[in-house]
Amino acid sequence: MAASPLDLLELDNLLSDEERDVRAVTRRVVDDRVRPHIADWYESGTVPVRELALEFGKLGLLGMHLTGYGCVGASSVQYGLACLELEAADSGVRSLVSVQGSLAMYAIWKFGSEEQKQQWLPGMAAGELIGCFGLTEPDHGSDPANMSTRARRDGDDWILNGGKMWITNAPVADVAVIWARSDAGVEGFAVPTSTPGFSVREVKKKLSLRASSTGEITLDDVRLPASAQLPLARGLKAPLSCLTEARFGIIWGALGAARDCLETALEYAGSRSQFGRPIAGFQLTQAKLADMTLELQKGYLLALHLGRLDSPTPAQVSMGKLNNVREALKIARQCRTILGANGISGEYPVLRHANNLESVLTYEGTSEVHQLVIGQKLTGLNAFAG
Repeated sequence: MAASPLDLLELDNLLSDEERDVRAVTRRVVDDRVRPHIADWYESGTVPVRELALEFGKLGLLGMHLTGYGCVGASSVQYGLACLELEAADSGVRSLVSVQGSLAMYAIWKFGSEEQKQQWLPGMAAGELIGCFGLTEPDHGSDPANMSTRARRDGDDWILNGGKMWITNAPVADVAVIWARSDAGVEGFAVPTSTPGFSVREVKKKLSLRASSTGEITLDDVRLPASAQLPLARGLKAPLSCLTEARFGIIWGALGAARDCLETALEYAGSRSQFGRPIAGFQLTQAKLADMTLELQKGYLLALHLGRLDSPTPAQVSMGKLNNVREALKIARQCRTILGANGISGEYPVLRHANNLESVLTYEGTSEVHQLVIGQKLTGLNAFAG
């Protein structure tokens, strides 16, 4: 009797009823609103961000791990399971939710004033307002400490100049959390995207994360009142803490992409016959399926362990992202071999997941960056500048 990839170790027994409920609700909305359309969205390079945000907002999926201001205050594991189900449909859809909740909303919730929280968070939690997170720059991806975007005082106002690149949700955002360097160090700002001098060019011709809205932000003498500054955001640790928050969702999300690939490969192998019998009955195919299932369950246990910790450290989160995304990409590529020529067809999700995971592998910290974070923790020596 065939078993599901996550059933062999009876991992559901490790979840509470509430956690399973969140998973079920998220899976239902994904099955209803995303899966029937995702292949077409990917092929056309479009995604109905605002429509999806409103649907996700109704279910409390946006900023779900935050408290107050319309956020439901879910546990880390509940949030992780939601990310897993979202990315089982597509990494771009999970990215929409991660950027909204774990980057833009979290930055305002953690570092903003009460006025800023009241202004932005309820609408963002409901999906009525869209946020983006402007840290990465064209010339400064893995090295945000050397960002070129500048903020200078002009009386009581701030003037921002610079640019940000590869910013998810930017083309449709109502508010952008922008990080800039001032004379005092790195500062954060909640910038209404309607502010004069703020412009966005949508990034086209992507070969990955095509069902995601991505933009390049230009800041040309953007004048902001003092009230736009995030008052508690001081230094580079502020945006980096937001990245740690978002990476936790990636740890779970990558498992969703891997699971979807593996389930597709299992179904295909059981129905595809060669040499007179299903290819699932061949030893080499079963070896692939066994190895992939083992890595999927190991990654799940790692994610669950991190979710049960009160507050995982950046190094612990780096271990999770490094392992789970790397293994998920391997699983996607291996599943494509089981599907043979059909593996490149858009009728199956496998190569779409593999293409998406190429982006997930490098955004919010490349594998090399996470290796160095872990290495520094192990040795006490900083190799980033060496």
